[in-house]
Amino acid sequence: MHPQLLCSGVTTVAARRMRNIVGSLLGRDGWTRRTHEVKSVSTSSGDTINIGEVSYKLKKPQNPELVPVKHFSDSLPQTVVQHLRWIMQKDLLGQDVFLIGPPGTLRRSIAMQYLELTKREVEYVTLSRDTTETDLKQRREICSGTAFYIDQCAVRAATQGRVLVLEGLEKAERNVLPILNNLLENREMQLDDGRFLMAAERYDKLLQEHTKEELDRWKIVRVSEDFWVIALGIPVSKYKGNPLDPPLRSRFQARDIYYLPFKDQLELLYAAGANVPAERVSQLLSFATTLCSQESSSLGLPDFPIDNLLPAVRVLNIFPMLPLHKLIHRLYPYKNFLAKDGHTAVEAVLNVIQELSYQSLVFNLIVSVSKEFQGHVDVKLSIADKEITFQSPAGTNEAHPPHSNPTFVSTPGHSQLLAEMMQSHIVKDICLIGPKGSGKSVIAREFANMLGYSVEPVMLYQDMTARDLLQQRYTLPNGDTAWRPSPLVTAALEGKMLLLDGIHRVNLGTLSVLSRLLQDRELDLYDGTRLLRWDRYQTLKDQLQLSDQQLQKRSIFPIHPSFRVLALAEPPVVGGSTSSDSSRGQQWLGSELLTLFLYHTVTPLAKAEEMDLILGLTPNVPKEAAEQLLNFTHSLRRGNDPTAKSLASSFSTRQLIAKGRSPYCILCISLGAVKNGVLTIGKVSSPIYSSVQNLKVPDVLFYDNPQHIMVMEDMLKDFLLGEHLLLVGNQGVGKNKVVDRFLHLLNRPREYIQLHRDTTVQTLTLQPSVRDGVIMYEDSPLVKAVKLGHVLVIDEADKAPTNVTCILKTLVESGEMILADGRRILSDPYEAKGKPNAIIMHPDFRMVVLANRPGFPFLGNDFYGSLGDIFSCHAVDNPKPQAELEMLKQYGPDVPDATLQKLVAAFGELRSMADQGTISYPYSTREVVNIVKHLQKFPNEGLANVLRNVFDFDAYSKDMLEVLIEALHKHGIPFGAKPTSVSLAKELPLPEVRMTGYWSINQGGNARRKLLCPTETHPVDVKGPAFLRVQRLPCNRKESRALSFTEEKANWQLPMNEVNIICDVTSTDDILYVATCNPVSLYSMKKDGETIQLMELYDVFPRTISGVWQPFVTVAPLGSPLDGQVVLHEEQSNTVLHVDLVTGAVRRLTLSPDSDQTSSSVSNWWILQLLNWFYFLDVLDVLEGLVHSISLPINLKSVFLVAEDRWLLVESNTNKKFLLTKPMHIAAEQSGVCQLHSISEDLVSPGHGTSAGMVSLPQMLSSEQLPNENLSAALNQKIISPNRLVVDTGSFAQIVVGFPDLMSPNEVYSFRRPADLQTMKATESGAHLFFRSGLRSGTAKRENCVCLLSANQVVRAIPPNKVPLKEIYPKDVTPPLAAAYLEVTDLTSKKLKYIPVPRSMSVSPYTSWLSKVSESDVLTSALGPGSMVTVDMGGCIRLWETGLETLQRSLIEWRNMIGMEEGSPLQITIQRDSGLDVSAPKHGKVDLNNAPHVGGNQWAGGTGGRDTAGLGGKGGPYRLDAGHKVYQVSQAEKDAVPEEVRRAAREMAEKAFKEREIGMSEYDASTYERFSTAVRRQVQALRIILDSLQAKGKERQWLKNQALGELDDTKIIDGLTGEKAIYKRRAEQDPELGSPQQKPKRLRVLVDVSGSMYRFNGVDGRLERSMEAVCMVMEALENYEHKFKYDLVGHSGDGFDIPLITTNKVPKNNKERLKVLKTMHAHSQFCMSGDYTLEATEASIKELAREEADEHFVVVLSDANLERYGIQPERFAQVLTSDPQINAFAIFIGSLGDQAERLQRTLPAGRSFVAMDTKQIPQILQQIFTSTMLSSV
Repeated sequence: MHPQLLCSGVTTVAARRMRNIVGSLLGRDGWTRRTHEVKSVSTSSGDTINIGEVSYKLKKPQNPELVPVKHFSDSLPQTVVQHLRWIMQKDLLGQDVFLIGPPGTLRRSIAMQYLELTKREVEYVTLSRDTTETDLKQRREICSGTAFYIDQCAVRAATQGRVLVLEGLEKAERNVLPILNNLLENREMQLDDGRFLMAAERYDKLLQEHTKEELDRWKIVRVSEDFWVIALGIPVSKYKGNPLDPPLRSRFQARDIYYLPFKDQLELLYAAGANVPAERVSQLLSFATTLCSQESSSLGLPDFPIDNLLPAVRVLNIFPMLPLHKLIHRLYPYKNFLAKDGHTAVEAVLNVIQELSYQSLVFNLIVSVSKEFQGHVDVKLSIADKEITFQSPAGTNEAHPPHSNPTFVSTPGHSQLLAEMMQSHIVKDICLIGPKGSGKSVIAREFANMLGYSVEPVMLYQDMTARDLLQQRYTLPNGDTAWRPSPLVTAALEGKMLLLDGIHRVNLGTLSVLSRLLQDRELDLYDGTRLLRWDRYQTLKDQLQLSDQQLQKRSIFPIHPSFRVLALAEPPVVGGSTSSDSSRGQQWLGSELLTLFLYHTVTPLAKAEEMDLILGLTPNVPKEAAEQLLNFTHSLRRGNDPTAKSLASSFSTRQLIAKGRSPYCILCISLGAVKNGVLTIGKVSSPIYSSVQNLKVPDVLFYDNPQHIMVMEDMLKDFLLGEHLLLVGNQGVGKNKVVDRFLHLLNRPREYIQLHRDTTVQTLTLQPSVRDGVIMYEDSPLVKAVKLGHVLVIDEADKAPTNVTCILKTLVESGEMILADGRRILSDPYEAKGKPNAIIMHPDFRMVVLANRPGFPFLGNDFYGSLGDIFSCHAVDNPKPQAELEMLKQYGPDVPDATLQKLVAAFGELRSMADQGTISYPYSTREVVNIVKHLQKFPNEGLANVLRNVFDFDAYSKDMLEVLIEALHKHGIPFGAKPTSVSLAKELPLPEVRMTGYWSINQGGNARRKLLCPTETHPVDVKGPAFLRVQRLPCNRKESRALSFTEEKANWQLPMNEVNIICDVTSTDDILYVATCNPVSLYSMKKDGETIQLMELYDVFPRTISGVWQPFVTVAPLGSPLDGQVVLHEEQSNTVLHVDLVTGAVRRLTLSPDSDQTSSSVSNWWILQLLNWFYFLDVLDVLEGLVHSISLPINLKSVFLVAEDRWLLVESNTNKKFLLTKPMHIAAEQSGVCQLHSISEDLVSPGHGTSAGMVSLPQMLSSEQLPNENLSAALNQKIISPNRLVVDTGSFAQIVVGFPDLMSPNEVYSFRRPADLQTMKATESGAHLFFRSGLRSGTAKRENCVCLLSANQVVRAIPPNKVPLKEIYPKDVTPPLAAAYLEVTDLTSKKLKYIPVPRSMSVSPYTSWLSKVSESDVLTSALGPGSMVTVDMGGCIRLWETGLETLQRSLIEWRNMIGMEEGSPLQITIQRDSGLDVSAPKHGKVDLNNAPHVGGNQWAGGTGGRDTAGLGGKGGPYRLDAGHKVYQVSQAEKDAVPEEVRRAAREMAEKAFKEREIGMSEYDASTYERFSTAVRRQVQALRIILDSLQAKGKERQWLKNQALGELDDTKIIDGLTGEKAIYKRRAEQDPELGSPQQKPKRLRVLVDVSGSMYRFNGVDGRLERSMEAVCMVMEALENYEHKFKYDLVGHSGDGFDIPLITTNKVPKNNKERLKVLKTMHAHSQFCMSGDYTLEATEASIKELAREEADEHFVVVLSDANLERYGIQPERFAQVLTSDPQINAFAIFIGSLGDQAERLQRTLPAGRSFVAMDTKQIPQILQQIFTSTMLSSV
């Protein structure tokens, strides 16, 4: 001991001596006065031991090496002496004893002291959950091909007269120990080898009657009278374990061995800590005693490990300045395993005992480590500016001073931890507790490195057995069985540091076999070997005068004095289960484990430390990048949100370092190209591998796509860095294909292994088999890959238990792994030298692991969560739509593009639904590829039919099928449609075409008929641009031909308010523009696009000061080169805007400063502005930026564009027509003059007469001519001529032939209407329009007439009252409610069709304003050839196909998509070679009776024969059907179910419904049904998830040591030797005894039933929404009451705790559920105003925290109306996160404006949701349930 240590403690020692002297003088039971009552007396008759008045006569031991040594101490506390006296009494009586007491070494120590005192031989066995009958009685071993029975401890003890010590009876599984019952009671036992053990007295009696030879022949063996049993156990009621079997218990005498009394304990501690002030020692002991008291155990606190006080005081003796609270935390790390209440209790005790002078934090630092002599090093520690040197045990290698390891970056926190570990290392084994990825393994290795230790890593896993820990059986080459020591035993013998990685995973019943090794450094192995502590071994050697070899022959070995154990564990889960297979994590740290180690906590690194670490290990990383990454990571780690926490686990320090090592590069996509032996993917290159085993290089059909190339590029980066890869993704996304392609490109051989539920550690590494009686091990793919340097692909890694896959951790991290046959994988060739059983890991070895994502519906294990951070992880997702399309084209080159696009779109939607949780199955690319392959091979099948290959799985789930069909129909896949479902409009004949007159353009000399119009040109004044936001909104496009084929092709809804009014629709090519005018906004969308662009122009238009302003907007799109730009004109304010929808630029154009204008039409970039009452016409040239004002001599009514340089003008009074022409380049002639020609109309009207009123007023005039073939077809004569199509109210269509180019009179051909549209009355309209017919005021501004010149059609929208409905619909059919009818006039087929346009879902309340826009409720526009769009007043856009050719093409496509109708008859034909040759063809005989003939080569008109004429034979000259009629029942008839069966089914359903709706009126039933139906799908989805997770929770486990079942690989040798219990079988495992009962989860739904819910329900349906949400919770949790305890509490102005459902009375049927919903509705209607959201949330959180449950949840349903009541969002956020035990969530279901979104932004992420749509709430609830609640059901 060092002198400087002694001086500090001199005064203390002096004080204590004085106190002792005074104490003895006073005669008290002081610390020094003790009566030694244990006496050893030697007499002539032998030695005796006296304890008090009880004496025991010693016998000479036969095997003195089995007698315990160095357990007995000279100064025994009086309590121990009392125990020894009692044990001696029982020994003399021959009664077996059971020493029971709290965990610790005292019971074992007392037993051993007694046995040493009485010189008894010991058979010691530590029981575990793996102990079987063979471990106690007899085990078979094979020697020279014969199986022998070897006696085990119990039999040896009985026959040799030894003491059998059984430790840990509570650990043995039930029904194992009763085999000892008879041995304990009667000292009898029947052995497996036929011998019978008999009690000494009975044997001696028999010996008097029979000879010894006779008894030996009868196989009777005498049990020695000295045989005796001592059992050691802990009380199971208080601690975890199996209770004693009553018959077994009754055979023992029990003695409670409690902790030593305070004063005895204090004396021991004083002796150990001479330098420590006495009060500090007593404070420490007081603290420990308090925590072991009855009161603290009633609080649920584990016992304090009193045994560890002695080592702790030894540490204090060397470091007296160490603060007590730090020391206590090493002994009792309460912050790791206790909840908040426990913390408070422990800290309260700490505060009482703690002296303030030691509160300050002491900073420790290792200064140096230097080797002094064998087995020890000198360590210098700097503590609080002092340096202390002490000796520490060291390894057999050279010690390394601190900071000498270049791969270890030391941080201040780690330096302090290493210094503290150094202190604990002097006295005891250490356990490091820290979260995954916090650096435990690195610190442990650095610690071992400093002290010169070789590290022996042992990866622990859940189903590890005691044999795996200590010894395994194997066979010698000659077939003999033998035992191989485990790495743990070799580490103990060679003085290594044993690294137990993952003690939190192993079952406590297995770990208990190590307790004696850790506490006493003694161990008894299965083959009878005994390991002794070094000093005990030396004492034994000296006492017996034996050499090492002699002792080793007797199977006694010393444990190396340097041997130390360093355990690593993840923090225990507070409130977790104690069972090791709990999904939530376990509370593994209990009273027993606390006695085994001193605990040190590895705290996560501070940001600055982590920064230093990353920069130290990855010097090339830019500091800014590292800082950004760290800031992000630490913000995730700080969050309380479960999502953020789960993300944070992916950003462990280990992962950050791995990311830092990956090269910083820019992503660029290029295919995997190989040039000159170098593979390049994107920007990353790698040399091609030269492989010997090319057979194992995968070669797979792979079509490159950009997304997979990006994944492979990232994989290659990590691969080149030496990382192992993990690919995570849904099923069918191409993980295997990507990996195989990747390895193919790299030319790397592959080993493949697929994991599953039953994968064990053994099957993962070696496969044992028996050959010629010798056990042989077959290398698994893993071992082969390690040896040969192949790439190991581990598929379905998430299906194997994580406790199995975790053995990969040591392989990846340290490159080491121990195999079942004793071989060891090592990555360091230097370390492997001289080790015959070492396998050197090939430097090219890599692992690629494939796993599905965790969670529903895969229900695998969370491989990523447990091992993800040691791999480089890559997510593989379904390809993006474009990439998927390209890939599918390669699989199905002949499949039509339209079909592929529909497939991609539909499956894309289904996947997004799966992501949102609407459907459970994530449809993948694999399914689409299979569909395409089928269509490629069988093109006539039809898409809808082939889709059933995928969707028939869901055929029996009605709700699921509805969702699927809706998604498929939306994208135009006619799933479920029949080829005959064609519902095209009825065709009516068109009246014959007649020539009705001439148009003559007058060019005579009369000045009145030809007028010159002066023109002024001036530049346009442009203001701006101002840049407005162009919003891109999703277009929810639905294909309309889902179940039947109609003219309507698709429809979608504009995202507009109901007050908005559509006022113009126009199009160019395939882009559609829609203008609205309240507020003014402009929408644009592509015909097949997925987004709608919206520009709100509300701010651009000037407001009028007074009066009602009803703006009216027209739009004109501009042609090339100004594509995507429009000119917008507002009539009321006469504003002209130029809008660019690409950039959002808006410019204001001022045309003429003094006039009002209105707009008309377009040609390229020309736009006309026309005046209603002034004699001016303005022409705007946008491209040139000029405006031309033409002065006119007439008053205009309307203007039509005839050609680019000609317009048709109509005079307002007389309806007289004029043609205005202008020079082609008006801008070139500054004094340009336009000419105005009058047009005279001459009517040809035989018998009709002519009048001025008959002069037609054109409603529309085409600006281009009909193609010649269309013109010829329309007029029924071959004709080539210029022409224009004119539409007016009196005719369906008019064609003016020759106009406007020919000057001769132009013939007018008309298809006259029976009645003029203008003269038709609006009386019948009634119900067909919304309510507006009577309010029409003036003429509408839109004529809604479209010319489709290429299709030779005129389409106009007319109101229902002007449609001849009686001709279209039969009498008994009610016409549909339509907004309008599209009147399609087809001039080629001379047919007329009326197509109803469905009524809009909503309509603006501004009815008079609407009536000014259009006569019917729709606006129309052409869109592409042969098709057009209608936009109804509710903003619903419908795309129509009216052209006959396009319709025909579409119908063929549609029918091809459906394919053959199900049920059409099929014929099975077998082509059979009959073996008979065909003779010459002939007609055959004719049977006069015409009876049917089959075969026979004779008759004509037979079936299936040869040579003769008939059907289906072979070799006949022609087919001949003799008219035998085939009678076939129609499919419909076959499928029809008899009426009485249908009626019975209906009655049954009605009866069931009535029973379910107990006592509910019809009205009540339908009311409830309304709420229930709205959430049916979500309820269904949630229940599916609950069921699956419940099934997962009940998954069966392997039960081992069974007499029947499957052969257990680990027991093959036991099977060879003939043992019976060598099987394993799956069964539901009983919960471990002592593990807490699983409690249900506790849910409270807090609903807002305040007045605002009722008041604003009309605005956004918020009350109905919350009622639906409540309905969903009630229905989804029905019959799950054992899993979920839920209640429903309302809050309103009346209070914050209005009970709606209580936990003990949940609604059981629809009637009770409806009552709850009615109560909610009524309360919100009649309650006081006010908001108690905050108080209700706070109260609920506090109340639930007091209840015991597995997990607690509060879901708050509220409107976002908090601001109104002055509630701060920050305060609400604070309340939601006030208790970490309670998962609280807020769902805002009503919002005025953006209240809810603003509120959500201030609340913690993942804790708040906004549900503005009814459908969202159930999904949100489902999300909450699945993400947190159901993660551990």
